[in-house]
Amino acid sequence: MSSQIISILLLTFVIHLIMTLAYSVRIVGTRTGRIVIAFSLFNILALVTRTASSIQAPLLAKYVEGQIGASVTAAVSDFRWILLTTTLATAVGIFLMPTFQRSFSKAVMAFNVYRSVPSLLLHGFSKTGIYHLRTSIAIPSTENLGSWRSVKRFPIHIIILNTVVEAVLIVGAFAALYAGVLNPDLRLTAVSLAPIITGFATVMLFVLIDPYMSMLTDDVLHGKTSHLFFRKGVILLVGTRLAGTILAQLLLVPAAYLIVAAAEFI
Repeated sequence: MSSQIISILLLTFVIHLIMTLAYSVRIVGTRTGRIVIAFSLFNILALVTRTASSIQAPLLAKYVEGQIGASVTAAVSDFRWILLTTTLATAVGIFLMPTFQRSFSKAVMAFNVYRSVPSLLLHGFSKTGIYHLRTSIAIPSTENLGSWRSVKRFPIHIIILNTVVEAVLIVGAFAALYAGVLNPDLRLTAVSLAPIITGFATVMLFVLIDPYMSMLTDDVLHGKTSHLFFRKGVILLVGTRLAGTILAQLLLVPAAYLIVAAAEFI
């Protein structure tokens, strides 16, 4: 495995680890009653994701250029390693969620005191901040993983949709790049088709899934829904993200050939 692929794997891990932890922001927001501040502070971590993505994109493009005329089998193997990394990052993110929720909750409440991101960051590296981080370390509780009867009220179509949407969002760009390996003459056309695929999934996310979760968040704040149901619903969605990374493995090759066919058609 080349150093280029290893760099891509590391960047992929960071991106999807943060994307998994993003599910915790709603829980922290309802727990602290500071939803807007929670999302605002998380945008700092989102900047890390965007920076990693901006570095990953040219590395992937250069990788595809280097695979022209090379073994297609080796290329698909590398892409499967990348997708496997998304699964590993999601699993690690799920394991870190209790620790992240506790530490991020303290950061949100501390922001009410410092009212400045630079001051908050300095506090985080202080002796007190490090102590708070150490006391926030926790592992997933078996109590939270049990008693799932309350989640039966969670809409099944949201569960299925989120699994499919996450799979398409994850595999879209990789399938387009792999399509460029399958048909190098149309690699630019194939890559330009990726936003159409991921764009459709994004529409589904913002039209069908996100509004429901936003409504559920408001219901928790107004006492119409229990925190237990909301928290387990979010954990359930994180599980569908993990399932989506696995589904992405199955979609990689068919999606790549579909993109090739679309590129040849237009």
